[in-house]
Amino acid sequence: MNGFDWNAVGESLPLLLEGFQVTLLATVLGTLVAAVLGLVVAMAGRAPSTFVTVPVRLVTEFVRSTPLLVQLVGAAALFTTVEPLYIGITVLGVHYAAYTSEVYRAGIDGVPKGQWEACRALSLSPRRTWQAVILPQAVRNVLPALGNYAISMFKETPFLAVITVQEMVFEARKYGAEQFAYTEVFTLAGLIFLVASYPTSLLMRKLEKRLGH
Repeated sequence: MNGFDWNAVGESLPLLLEGFQVTLLATVLGTLVAAVLGLVVAMAGRAPSTFVTVPVRLVTEFVRSTPLLVQLVGAAALFTTVEPLYIGITVLGVHYAAYTSEVYRAGIDGVPKGQWEACRALSLSPRRTWQAVILPQAVRNVLPALGNYAISMFKETPFLAVITVQEMVFEARKYGAEQFAYTEVFTLAGLIFLVASYPTSLLMRKLEKRLGH
């Protein structure tokens, strides 16, 4: 490739791999936050009291209606004493929880009515009904969708660079500015994203087909 500096690729690779560790950490922890909080939001949305459901709905709609970038910058401005990585993980988790909550809701609504009726016939408590019957079926049905959101989160971690989280794109931009090798370093970063996300995407498709049978 004419004008492509392969030395820059070799020099920047260790830096990008260090940044990739931060990217991966933010993705894994952000996904855990989104998975747990999304379930809590989905359950709260089914509460019998409007004092619970209305605030939950308003907050969820606010999160969905505002860009992730704005949420990151706003959170960083509000919590100036908190480590940027922690802010990034939390904002990613909360942002995607607003979407995973809908996935959980669909999964819960997809549980056959006969399962609910059987639980009532057996006089199971509400807690036992949810823990032993409803949630295992609902979560199993939504696993592929949760996996797809995790992949989406992984591809949006570069936004964390805006709040100075030293993830992979932050390192790429820093190296590119110092060595004037933007093409090389961002090409390498893109390839790392591809290598990491594409096999996971194929795995999610396979899981979706398997659970669909």
